[in-house]
Amino acid sequence: MRIAIQGELGSFSHEAARRMAPGCSVIPCARSAEVFDRVESGSAAAVIPIENTLAGTVSEHADLLVNRDVFIEAEFLLRIVHNVIAAPGVKLNSLRRALSHPVALDQCRDFFRAHPRIEAVPFYDTAGSVKHVIENKLMDTAGIAGKQAAREYSGKILAAGIEDDKNNFTRFFLIRKTSTHKNKRGEGSAVAKSTAFPIPRGANKTSIAFKVANTPGALFKSLSVFALRDISLSKIESRPMRGRPWEYVFYVDFLRGDDEAARNALRHLGEVAEFVKVLGVYRAV
Repeated sequence: MRIAIQGELGSFSHEAARRMAPGCSVIPCARSAEVFDRVESGSAAAVIPIENTLAGTVSEHADLLVNRDVFIEAEFLLRIVHNVIAAPGVKLNSLRRALSHPVALDQCRDFFRAHPRIEAVPFYDTAGSVKHVIENKLMDTAGIAGKQAAREYSGKILAAGIEDDKNNFTRFFLIRKTSTHKNKRGEGSAVAKSTAFPIPRGANKTSIAFKVANTPGALFKSLSVFALRDISLSKIESRPMRGRPWEYVFYVDFLRGDDEAARNALRHLGEVAEFVKVLGVYRAV
């Protein structure tokens, strides 16, 4: 299987791809849009981070899931462990700078407080910081990244597990190109176009996006379609629509797969919402 990721080899996305699709061939991409381009062209599937327990939703990926013809096949939770990684021969007490993605640096504040001589320097990518340090043989600089980056670039881990919060997880999606085949879910309803994908066996979780009119009670009516059927929502979030100021899309995860209650709820939602897109039906982890 060919899996596209955003970022360099050795990134957390690379590690998630190896865990979700063992033996896959990983294709690094500079931009998220390129990842989705590859999926839509059918040249690869993709593994994308969608949400971090500390930093929240990856907004660009949430937007792309709505706007592109892709579907979610699986989810995976990766424990995020940050490590100080340097070139062989470098010692921790010789470091003067540590490079990494700004989000990663922000998650390692305690380390920098304990090592005030080391400057935190923002870089474009966690694994990219390690690649830069090793390729340029920087002897006073390290990168902060996962163990996969150390393996990928033959770096040395000087300090392991430096993240402040040991309950730091990132949720990843495995996505594929939307099939042109229409399955039975949603046939003849307002959501038929957005449910054209194969549903994995044992699927028990659904991700959707929808928009309601700015009228009194519109959101209440849309959420009531789940409450009426005792369907539990595990997530609800709103995001602004690009190009349409002060209009919002709601993202919802609910804990049902392809069953009658879920199908009826989606049909009902299609009657009260301006649009509904089923982003994926998959097994919860």
